[in-house]
Amino acid sequence: MAVLKLDPDTLAFDAAQAKDAGRAAAASYQAREPYPYGAFDDFLPAEVLDRVVADLRQLPEAEMMFDRPQEKLKASYLPERLPTYTRNLFYALNSRPFLRFLEEMTGIDGLIPDPYFSGGGVHVVANGGHLDIHADFNHNGKLNLERRLNVLIYLNKGWQKDYGGSFEIWNKDMTAQVESFVPLFNRMCCFNTGSDTWHGNPETVNHPDGTPRMSLALYYYTATWGPTRVSHTTLFKPRPGTRDQADRQVQRARILQEVLPPFIFRRVIHRLQRFGF
Repeated sequence: MAVLKLDPDTLAFDAAQAKDAGRAAAASYQAREPYPYGAFDDFLPAEVLDRVVADLRQLPEAEMMFDRPQEKLKASYLPERLPTYTRNLFYALNSRPFLRFLEEMTGIDGLIPDPYFSGGGVHVVANGGHLDIHADFNHNGKLNLERRLNVLIYLNKGWQKDYGGSFEIWNKDMTAQVESFVPLFNRMCCFNTGSDTWHGNPETVNHPDGTPRMSLALYYYTATWGPTRVSHTTLFKPRPGTRDQADRQVQRARILQEVLPPFIFRRVIHRLQRFGF
């Protein structure tokens, strides 16, 4: 039985059941270390994600493509350009009943969905690709909101651990992996986000049939950003004893941000990006 009741045709959640499910998961979720997280198998009715998988057999041109040492062969697709059923599922996952599920589970009040799905949508990692361990950007500048929560729902039927792409959680000083989740069909992983909530899928995807790793990604915010806060983009951390590469470009930008006045910093970064540094 699915964790959440969702009508496969109308994509309407059972609001009362969603709230109760969040409350039932709260103690376990909030007690997790090194930061709150949870994983749920059979999260939605299987028919819902079966229809999504069918929708995604053909994809439009990706909005974003990443092919650098830290995030390799990763593509991102915004919901508004996807087929109607999948697009409407994203809207349902931004709806009030789903927010109440998340608020009850996490204890974070006043969660705000992102109507622009910035950085979210459908994520596809091709064979040979990976996403190194990182902490996510912490500020949605368009909405001036603080990022608080990620939700990932996997779409990969019959996926095995040795196919790579498992979602990993690492401790705060990056000395040890805490837990790893194979990206199985209808598994949902949710976790609080901060500047030291290290996570990723760093092991190379290597499905024997060349099948990519696919997921739905949604991010949630609160209106708690203040003028004393310092925003940052995605922060990558190499795993000890591996060939993971540090993100020199981001490190350089952080140093400049600390020493330069804001208006000069923006001009310098713009010029560096213009010339490909």
